[in-house]
Amino acid sequence: MRKPVKESRLKRVVALGALLLLTGFAVAGPTGLLAWSENASALETRKAEIAMLTEKRDSLRNRVMLLDPDAADPDLASELVRDQLGVMREDEVVITLDDE
Repeated sequence: MRKPVKESRLKRVVALGALLLLTGFAVAGPTGLLAWSENASALETRKAEIAMLTEKRDSLRNRVMLLDPDAADPDLASELVRDQLGVMREDEVVITLDDE
């Protein structure tokens, strides 16, 4: 009669160990409660990064549309020519400053 008591106790100990293990993973595991705040802050960082990149993409898309060869924006074309080729108009004056 004593043998069933040992088996029952062993089953209880194994069940308790499994329960403690699952509880440990629920608290300290990679998707547990301790990682929850870290994941939430990483999500907010990624959302901010996505918003910044979306804004930059939209700006670049607008610039590409303005540089369409069939209908280029005259102001943007003038700005690019002046910047890259150093071209200036007759009525403009260039003032150079010495670095101190």
